[in-house]
Amino acid sequence: MSSVRVYFLLTALLLALGLLLTPGAAQAQGQRPVVQFTGIVASGDSLLGVPGAAIFVPKAGRGTSSNEYGYFSLPVLAGDSIVIRSLGYRNQYVIVPETYPRQSYSVIVQLQEDATILPEVRIFPYATERAFKEAFLAMKPPSENDRSAAEKLNEQTMRRMFNTLPVTSMGNYRQAMQAQQQDQQRRMGFGATPATNNPLLNPFSWLQLIKQVKSGEFKKKEGIDY
Repeated sequence: MSSVRVYFLLTALLLALGLLLTPGAAQAQGQRPVVQFTGIVASGDSLLGVPGAAIFVPKAGRGTSSNEYGYFSLPVLAGDSIVIRSLGYRNQYVIVPETYPRQSYSVIVQLQEDATILPEVRIFPYATERAFKEAFLAMKPPSENDRSAAEKLNEQTMRRMFNTLPVTSMGNYRQAMQAQQQDQQRRMGFGATPATNNPLLNPFSWLQLIKQVKSGEFKKKEGIDY
């Protein structure tokens, strides 16, 4: 008889434990089931994903953000109110039903643009507008002596500066590069040398002189008989 009682007691405990583990029992005990809240945040009617949108439950302090395609996934409780927010769009709200029977809840959230017109901001270099007006009225117009130096320079002054000012760094660089190029050309036999510049030391000049004497060019020009 004792073994039968033990059997019935164990059966009753197992049934009670099974009832506690069921979703209905959890709801009966005041515990809301966990629902996987997933979806896509789109921009208006274009269905283009909005990246970086915030999806959160204000009361619970839980949240996530959408990826580059607008997809998100967040575990919530049945009956939670979820806020979807993104810069430049109006906030959207989604409420998961308390009696939702499934473990996942998927939605497509279409955010509407929210054009915000900011008020005009006028910035002055003075603390008050009155101080700015006083400073503006007290300002003196430029006189003849306050002109810039460039306006006072005439042609004679510019010519004197051009003849007396030293060579700039860029002028020195160009002069050095030109001298280096001429020296390289002289070494290769293409540039001018003291021998080529002096006709008495240039063999080509002597050859041209001999041809001119033989052809009688000096006799025809000067009337000299050799």
